[in-house]
Amino acid sequence: MVKALFPGTFDPIHFGHIDIATRAARLFDELIVGVYDRPLKSLMFSPEERLALVARAFKDEQKVKVVGYNGLTVNFAREIGAQVVVRGLRVFSDFEFEFRMALANHRLAPDIEVVVFITNEEHTFLSASTVREIVSLGGDVSSMVPPFVSEALKVKVAGLSEQQLHPFGIKT
Repeated sequence: MVKALFPGTFDPIHFGHIDIATRAARLFDELIVGVYDRPLKSLMFSPEERLALVARAFKDEQKVKVVGYNGLTVNFAREIGAQVVVRGLRVFSDFEFEFRMALANHRLAPDIEVVVFITNEEHTFLSASTVREIVSLGGDVSSMVPPFVSEALKVKVAGLSEQQLHPFGIKT
């Protein structure tokens, strides 16, 4: 049985993430979508909120399980018995980051393989930071995320202060 881990912060989960996970689930016996709790970047949603949104996105996928984690991804992969880490590439500039990360992970865990999925063309522009920026500026992201994520984003943005939305004092 081959178990794969698709790690990320998923802040928020979007159709590009869902596409990669769905395609990976077709190839592996089990896919764990690992929601990383403390990345070195600013997040809109708490770990609990992200876990709930990701779990809802995959509620009908039999082979997909959603789990939160912290620490090194390769350590988590070993803990859950994953032999493969799944990553997605959108654009060429992603390659360098993913290549370096794969080499570092291979150094730490040579027994865990990295498999990269190329995103479908309609998702090449899509990133969580793009979704967050669009929604924070009042834009419509309904074509980029599931309806429940769009609604969660609206609620979240409505609760944020002007300073939180625009920390550099830039007015929109």
